[in-house]
Amino acid sequence: MDALPCQGCRGLCCGPVPVTNKELRAIRKLLGAMPRRRRIALEQQERFFGTCMFYDQDSDKCGIHSARPDVCRAFGHSSNLVCFRRPESATGSPWQASSDPAGILSVDFTWKDF
Repeated sequence: MDALPCQGCRGLCCGPVPVTNKELRAIRKLLGAMPRRRRIALEQQERFFGTCMFYDQDSDKCGIHSARPDVCRAFGHSSNLVCFRRPESATGSPWQASSDPAGILSVDFTWKDF
């Protein structure tokens, strides 16, 4: 998969983000291993309304990239999740969740849940 040109988008495509229970466990594990300073810095950032709570505005990239949900992994590469800056990359079949979401990041799950 080609990398998407995410730098400069400031996370505007990063939300809403549905997550499964399995993905929540992976995120919790990553956050538990994250240095406290880094976690606090990520948590205290201002974000655009609707942008994922884990989008790192300071570095203009995903703050939990290695544990990001499947929808984030599919974004820009699936025909129903098209990146407006590189629509030609969305050649894959439509993304469909492998299981029902437990909720939406920044709506159903906030920092208090992690």
